[in-house]
Amino acid sequence: MRMSCLALLVAASVTPALAQEKTFDLKISHWVPASHPLQKALEDWGTAVEKESGGTIKYHVFPAQQLGKAKDHYDMARDGIADVTYVNPGYTPGSFPIIAAGELPFLMSNATGGSEGLDAWYRKYAPKEMKDVKFCLAFIHSPSAFHSRTKKIVVPADVKGMKVRPADATMADFVTLLGGTNVQTSAPEVRDTIERGVADAVTFPWGSLVLFGIDKVTKYDMDAPLYVTTFVLVMNKNTYDQMSDRQKKAVDDNCNTEAAARLAKPWGDFEDSGIGKVKAESGHEVYTLTADQLAQWKKAAEPLVKTWADGVKKVGVDPDQAMKELKASLAKYNALAH
Repeated sequence: MRMSCLALLVAASVTPALAQEKTFDLKISHWVPASHPLQKALEDWGTAVEKESGGTIKYHVFPAQQLGKAKDHYDMARDGIADVTYVNPGYTPGSFPIIAAGELPFLMSNATGGSEGLDAWYRKYAPKEMKDVKFCLAFIHSPSAFHSRTKKIVVPADVKGMKVRPADATMADFVTLLGGTNVQTSAPEVRDTIERGVADAVTFPWGSLVLFGIDKVTKYDMDAPLYVTTFVLVMNKNTYDQMSDRQKKAVDDNCNTEAAARLAKPWGDFEDSGIGKVKAESGHEVYTLTADQLAQWKKAAEPLVKTWADGVKKVGVDPDQAMKELKASLAKYNALAH
């Protein structure tokens, strides 16, 4: 009798807690095609959260700007249009000056380690810089460079007079610095922009060059680790705050540096495999840079570091300390470019 009473008491104490758990159906939004490796990576992320929440957090991935434009994805998470969004901070220049450090040329050598290094470093700054949302994780794509329709871009002076679609705000500053003109457009619109002659060249990773069909309208491809683009996954705060402790833990366990690497690796492998595809295509010239040419690019990029430093000083961050920490984090994960 005593045992059955105890069992009833235990059951009574457990059942209400589980009964209070709402079921969530997360809208996960991104802006690349469903055929992009990010689609499966986000589905895997959602599946992991669903499993660890005991099935109380479901998800649905919306690709290809179905819920909103690429540049609006941070605001979409903030405003609850989507629950989880994939954001390119560089699509809104000046809004996220700290994480823009990751966009500086010749800083990172590979996607997986670069993502781990960036994520581990940015966790200290995300609550300040992205306070309107719950920061989940940060990652990058593989190091990439210029692809041009009109001429080979070998030295910085070659950019002068060209119309370039930059990958992010830092590359936009670089194009301006070199005497080029920026053409702002989201990734899905790049092929059409170049085909119509609105832009002459683009900074874009290799695998995506083929996926978006941009290889059909470009001819000359620089093979150099010129830049990477930083990305983040962020979540609507209200959605997260309504969750039970168990549900929050399911999210938190997939919003860490290890999860950043899991998300980045398939995409990194996909981009790295793209260079072979482009080399195999007729009508493409893939070229490397000499040591002297590379030195010219690094010299030309130096003012970008000062521009970044000035931006973070305005938000009360010591740029020297922040950069020192970022380089140490990248070195720890074997992703600091030399």
